[in-house]
Amino acid sequence: MVASAARAAMALRASSSRPVAFVRKIPWTASSSELREHFAQFGHIRKCTVPFDKETGFHRGMGWIHFSSEEELQNALQ
Repeated sequence: MVASAARAAMALRASSSRPVAFVRKIPWTASSSELREHFAQFGHIRKCTVPFDKETGFHRGMGWIHFSSEEELQNALQ
């Protein structure tokens, strides 16, 4: 479930030279560890950030995946 939603909603963060992908439309049932596990198939994940809403306790349906290299980011985008 995470895989199909992530592929459909991933975009390159153009404002930075760092290899970061912005992922939106993350299913509410998905955890940040599942997101990290999915994207690890494309390369080493330096950081996986999924912001949570303090009032509801649920994540906001978006996140950032920080890869180690530009090549790994391009693998994920394809």
